[in-house]
Amino acid sequence: MTESLTTTANETAELRHLVGGAWRAGDGAQRESTNPARPDEVVARYRIAGDALLDEAVAAAQGAAREWAAAGAIARGRVLRKAAGLLAERAESVALLMTREEGKTLPESRAEVELSVETLHYHAGQGRSADGVSYPSGHPDELIRTVRRPLGVVAAITPWNFPLQIPAWKLAPALLCGNTAVWKPASETVAVAVAFAEVLAEAGLPDGVLNLLLGPGELGADLVARPEIDGVTFTGSVPVGRSIQAAVLPRGAKVQLELGGHNAAIVLPDVDKGEAAEAIVAGAMSSTGQKCTATRRVIAVGEAYDALVPELVSRVRALVVGDGCAEPSRIGPLVSARAREEVTAAVAQAEREGARVLARPDQRPPENGHFVEPTVLEGETGLTICQEEVFGPVVTLLRADSLDEAIEIANGTRFGLTAAVFSCDERVVRRCVAELDAGLVKVNAPNTGSELHAPFGGLKESSFPAPREQNAESSAEFFTWSKTAYLRTGTPA
Repeated sequence: MTESLTTTANETAELRHLVGGAWRAGDGAQRESTNPARPDEVVARYRIAGDALLDEAVAAAQGAAREWAAAGAIARGRVLRKAAGLLAERAESVALLMTREEGKTLPESRAEVELSVETLHYHAGQGRSADGVSYPSGHPDELIRTVRRPLGVVAAITPWNFPLQIPAWKLAPALLCGNTAVWKPASETVAVAVAFAEVLAEAGLPDGVLNLLLGPGELGADLVARPEIDGVTFTGSVPVGRSIQAAVLPRGAKVQLELGGHNAAIVLPDVDKGEAAEAIVAGAMSSTGQKCTATRRVIAVGEAYDALVPELVSRVRALVVGDGCAEPSRIGPLVSARAREEVTAAVAQAEREGARVLARPDQRPPENGHFVEPTVLEGETGLTICQEEVFGPVVTLLRADSLDEAIEIANGTRFGLTAAVFSCDERVVRRCVAELDAGLVKVNAPNTGSELHAPFGGLKESSFPAPREQNAESSAEFFTWSKTAYLRTGTPA
């Protein structure tokens, strides 16, 4: 493995692509990633991958597939375990790089690195798990068992909001299952992607098993359209996900899509409003609201509404917005100027449609950088912002007269990723778990957050109906084909 140019946490990095075990210069236009808290600060430079490099990456993945599949799950797990150790050693520098490039606060970046290390360890351990199921046979000298084989070459297209964790969710099980991969990360967080690819390469992946290509969305579209790609795992927007689905399914390849969300939190009168507000603010505002699982709508039932308002207001007013590397900051910038404009425009539209601002921080955010004010709106379900996902620290408070109405409001969007309910009544909780249209239902906890060993995925337009992410069994279901073998002993000649 040839050595890459080092990605540091303090200087502008000159990035290359990983193709066939070599770090290669791009053959396209030059691009930069910048610090969203200080847009004049260039974090990384690179030349995008063109058609020739894409051809080489796919060919390298194909060429390495047979040997990697034959290596066995235990050997593949050892590579992931070594990668976990290397990432843990570099945790602080990778976290700082993430904050500089994506904008989230340094504590949030450190937590993401830690969870990514745990993800690698978790999937590494699965290399020693049972790899099939045995069934009885009607023949006395026959064994029936299932076996799995890898898909082959997997394309992974990952977003910028979790530039390390989501790639770890996807790449670790894909590689453990014996697949090779071509990975196209988001353009906003290419330096973090290179840092992770360096870790995996240095851990001992054979040449061609992991290939990293940097470039715009068009590069991802070209990648998934290649007939050599046997499976695609994607996290991002609904329109892009549906275009991938249309391109890939007709040729019989597998598709895994995790898309948007418009997540509701229902608050009942019987619960402590301070604790509910604390969880709601965390779910709506952490990571600057740039999570597909973030709380977008709060539905307060009956008298819970008036009691919840001051609790939400006081907590949002106390938020400190600023550079994620600065110690007092709890909310960092949005990832780009475009993101800031979209969130600002959505809030302005909501106000024109009749929404009222209930709360913003007392301290104004810095003028330089892609900062927005975390905002709590008060409004009605007919607001555009209550139907279309706004990827920022904005939440709308809605009123419901009954639990029936609250569930109807919560389910009244095309999305179904997460939902939360705050209540001490077991009957209410059970009903919400059963009736809310969400792949993840949280009880007395923020909409955001999930355990890496539990299945993750949504309903309706939030996901494509494929096996879930994260959980080892669900991941294996997606990243392999299952075969059934009927084994009888032969009679010697």
